[in-house]
Amino acid sequence: MSTERKDLANIKAVIFDYGLVLVRSPTREEFQRMAQMFSVSFKVFYQLWESSRNVYDRGDISADQYWLALAAQANALIDPEQIKSLRKTEVEIWSHPDPEMLNWVSELQRSGIKTGILSNMPLDLAAHVRTDGHWMKSFDFKTLSAEVRMIKPDPAIYEHTLRGLGVSALETLFLDDREPNVRAARALGIHAIQFSSIERLKTDLEGFGFPMLPTVTQSSSPVSNTGSEENPEGLPGQEVKFQL
Repeated sequence: MSTERKDLANIKAVIFDYGLVLVRSPTREEFQRMAQMFSVSFKVFYQLWESSRNVYDRGDISADQYWLALAAQANALIDPEQIKSLRKTEVEIWSHPDPEMLNWVSELQRSGIKTGILSNMPLDLAAHVRTDGHWMKSFDFKTLSAEVRMIKPDPAIYEHTLRGLGVSALETLFLDDREPNVRAARALGIHAIQFSSIERLKTDLEGFGFPMLPTVTQSSSPVSNTGSEENPEGLPGQEVKFQL
């Protein structure tokens, strides 16, 4: 089972990660748009991008500093116009909401359950989420890491979100695609499920007797950050398709 606690009857709030939970993974082709600016392969770029996020998502460095540092790691040179394009592209490729997940969010909200977002993201994406992500406005509270200068799995960022929602850990369900983030939530007493697909989520919730189950109307591609025999690096696959 993907959660250690089995009593979900008293849940008053559900907290969602953003990327790979509420929005789908970018495709290989979308990442390749950025990789081309560094004249490196998709695989090299993705590994550099994935391994360099913490300081950027925490707001420790600016967007210019982040992209210049990544270029240095790739032994590439980029100019201000390319940085502007990279910033725009990164926001665009992480703006593909999963309609089935959003339908479930709406059902939770109509039932009186509070909903929150707890996500590691840089200020560029946070600004988009705050101003252009109209579907985000229905959430009761949003913790976006660069705004609070903390990132998961720091316990303080979970506690900040609980306070913002006005709920206790035992009254809260947390969904995240990354196992370390799920483990940190559980250490605080939060009910937590590692998300891999909406089908698996429905099965997990049903197994624990949670009354509000998502409706699965189409085949959902699983998230791809954990790797598999076919995709050992855990890279986003070409076959992933988005529906806005």
